[in-house]
Amino acid sequence: MIGVYDYTVILTYLSLVSSVAGMFLACSGHIRYALACLALSGLLDAFDGKVARTKNDRTQQEKEYGVQIDSLCDMVCFGVLPVIICFHLGMHGPVGMAVLTAYCLAGLIRLAWFNVTADQPPRSDGKKYYQGMPITSISVILPVAYALGGLFQGLFPAVLDGVMLLTGFLFVRRFAFRKPTNRELAALIAFGALTVLYILACHLWGSALPWKWVLRRVRVP
Repeated sequence: MIGVYDYTVILTYLSLVSSVAGMFLACSGHIRYALACLALSGLLDAFDGKVARTKNDRTQQEKEYGVQIDSLCDMVCFGVLPVIICFHLGMHGPVGMAVLTAYCLAGLIRLAWFNVTADQPPRSDGKKYYQGMPITSISVILPVAYALGGLFQGLFPAVLDGVMLLTGFLFVRRFAFRKPTNRELAALIAFGALTVLYILACHLWGSALPWKWVLRRVRVP
């Protein structure tokens, strides 16, 4: 059989499986669980490269395969899945669909550009940088936007339009985005996990996200 099937790519494959499950859930109306699948794909993606580099005897073909399969998987997980989730969150008007199309195109461009520049040497300061914001950032951005959505009440669809448009723009904007350290990555993963747990907890308790409850008790002078 063609392809690579050892442990160096297992997390990438699992990330794809999680995102396909998220698509089924989003289309079935289970948005909170779809967001959990998106976050899980982000978690798996954070470690797939580290796991792959533990194998010292990888052939050049296996290394190149890893780069290509990672970007192809990222396009599904962080390009297509967020579009489906946002569509079912209300971005199904002309403006929303235009924004989601632009977002998906920006993600595609970013991943293709990453593939052709993956072998560039590090900067003179020795630190590693991304060009533009990584596409995997949406696995934290979208759950946080959803968790905070109640603060905007009827404006949430417009806010979501803005979030997705800005995120797509930052994918292709030419600027140096420093790669997080292991400690920063751990903090980011913890923050994303707590956000998703909060969303799921509200669902399991049979209530909506409690921002309306909070806003009713805040006295505005």
